Amino acid sequence: MHTLLLKDNEADIKKAGEILRNGGLVGIPTETVYGLAADALNPSAVAAIFEAKGRPMDNPLIVHIADIGDIERFSLVSEFPEKARALAEKFWSGPLTMIMPKGKAIPDEVSAGLDTVAIRFPEHKVAQAIIRAAKTPLAAPSANLSGSPSPTTAAHVMNDLNGRIEAVVDGGECRVGLESTVITLAAEKPRLLRPGGITVAQLESVIGEIDIDDAVLHRLKDGEKAASPGMKYKHYAPKARVILVKGEDFCEFVNGRADEETAALCYDEDKERLRVKTFTLGKNGESETQAHELFNSLREIDESGGIRLVYARCPKPEGVGLAVYNRLIRAAGFEVIDLEKL
Repeated sequence: MHTLLLKDNEADIKKAGEILRNGGLVGIPTETVYGLAADALNPSAVAAIFEAKGRPMDNPLIVHIADIGDIERFSLVSEFPEKARALAEKFWSGPLTMIMPKGKAIPDEVSAGLDTVAIRFPEHKVAQAIIRAAKTPLAAPSANLSGSPSPTTAAHVMNDLNGRIEAVVDGGECRVGLESTVITLAAEKPRLLRPGGITVAQLESVIGEIDIDDAVLHRLKDGEKAASPGMKYKHYAPKARVILVKGEDFCEFVNGRADEETAALCYDEDKERLRVKTFTLGKNGESETQAHELFNSLREIDESGGIRLVYARCPKPEGVGLAVYNRLIRAAGFEVIDLEKL
């Protein structure tokens, strides 16, 4: 298969819409990461997403819309809770995904057999234009090979999926750099399933107290079903082994284990103190910058070659930093060294 690299002009967006309406796959830009889109109401098109990515079929997808009215127009949910409406009014369009009881139009391939569906209204104008051109909601996980760092540029998508999908639309670098916040409104109490650019504090300012799912910070228990993308499997990982390191003596710890095949994923302030190759996330405390840079840095580790082991600084799990921590602990396969316990 030849993968077309399309631009964000009217003609190419129209072409992308035609491909999607005909059951094809298109890599599309959003403000979070690039998504691998298919017609969300076409079971065979959705199944092709899993094949192209090598993604397990029990990992649910997010349905992307270009207008809040699409939810009722396409029968995407069986119930649109009041708290969901309040969050939509505040944060849509934007990097927030809400899980609600699914409607009759949603195929099991999208929901991984669950009785719920995840829905997002992306902020990115090109994403919105592509959805409108397709004339259907789009199911779209991140446009990468399953388990690898998520793509934040069209080049990342082409590196992973060239020859596997019909097209990629180049809409520039993603603004946020991490996947959307996911909250479920289908439970008795709202619950955060995946942290992102919309923080817990922002959500609670609209709908009151929310629970944080144990899987945000820990591995899912054996046999437990993933209610949201990004919960169940090792994700976001470069080819090198990643170990998350907690503690203020990060530089001393890494320097004591320095060799040519070891690198550090660290803050800008750490570079001059480290005796290994460094990949930086931004300054200490600047969690939004760290979120933006994380996947770029993880991909740079692979591209640099010869790196076997990466020690990653552990961010504070608060605000947007909770999202950075969530992605790093999964990239590390939950392998963590706590220096205070050594």
